[in-house]
Amino acid sequence: MPRMSPQSRRLSEALAAAAAQVNAELDLLLQAGECPERRVHDAMRYATLDGGKRLRPFLVMQSASLFNVSPSSALRVAAALEMVHCYSLVHDDLPCMDDDDLRRGRPTCHKKFDEATALLAGDGLLTRAFEVLAGEATHCDPAVRCQLVGELAHAAGGQGMVGGQMVDLQAASLDMDVNDITRLQQMKTGRLISYGCEAGAILGKAASSLRLALKNYAREIGLAFQIADDILDVEGDAKQVGKALRKDAEAGKATFVSLLGIDRARAQAKMLADQACRHLEPFGDKADLLRSTALYIVERRT
Repeated sequence: MPRMSPQSRRLSEALAAAAAQVNAELDLLLQAGECPERRVHDAMRYATLDGGKRLRPFLVMQSASLFNVSPSSALRVAAALEMVHCYSLVHDDLPCMDDDDLRRGRPTCHKKFDEATALLAGDGLLTRAFEVLAGEATHCDPAVRCQLVGELAHAAGGQGMVGGQMVDLQAASLDMDVNDITRLQQMKTGRLISYGCEAGAILGKAASSLRLALKNYAREIGLAFQIADDILDVEGDAKQVGKALRKDAEAGKATFVSLLGIDRARAQAKMLADQACRHLEPFGDKADLLRSTALYIVERRT
C-alpha cells in the first residue's frame, strides 16, 4: 500500500472527523419516537446514516472556516445539504429512474423498505433540510437564512440537480457532445457541490469577490468529480465503489470517458483540479484542505 503524504493524511483525518460530526448531527436532526409514521423516519435515517464520503458537508464546513463562522451553524447547513443529497440518491435509485439495487455497499432504500416508503423518505429528507436551514439555530440573521434557503432551492431544483436528472434520463436518446455533457453534469452534480462551497461565504457574509472565488473553485471540482466518476465507472471495482458500474455504457449514454477516452479524461480532471486550486489564492494557507480536496477528487477510488 502506498505511503500517504502528510497532506493526504491530514485531509483523510479531516474528512473522517467531519463525517463523524455530520453523522452525529443527522442523528439528532432525524430523531423520531414511536408513532404510526415511524417507518418513513426509519427509511430517512437508513438513507442518510449509512456513511458515504460526506464531501458536500465537508465543503460547507471548510468554506465556513475561511470566514470564522460558528461551527454549530456550519454543521447545521452541512447536515441540511447532505439530506438533500441523500434524498436525490433515494429517488435516483428508484425503478422509475436508474433502477439500482445497491448504494454505498448496501441495498438501496426501496429494496430495504419498498418503493412508496422510499419515495416518501426522499420527500421527507428534502423538506426537513429546508426546515433546518430556516431555523434560528442555523444563523441569527434571518436574511442569511433566507439566502441559504433560496440558493439551495435553486441548486436542487429544475435549473439545477432536478433539471440535470431530467436530461440524464433522456441522455441515451440524445446526441450529446462534450459541451452537452458538461452542462448536464454541472446541473446534476455541480450545483450541490457549488452550494457546499458558497454556503460558508453566505454564513460569513463574505465579500462578493471571495464568494465568486469559491464558486469558481466549486465549478472546477464539480466537473473533475464527475469525470472521476466516469473513469471509476469504467475502471473501478463495484465492491470498492459500493454501487453497480458500467450502466452508462450499457444504456448507450455518452460520458466524458466515451467522448474523450480514459487518458484525455484523466488529464482533463487533473487540469480542472489545478485550476480549482488557483481560485483559492485569495485565502492563502487557510484553504490548504480545500486544495487537497481538489486533488483527492481526481485520485479517489470510491
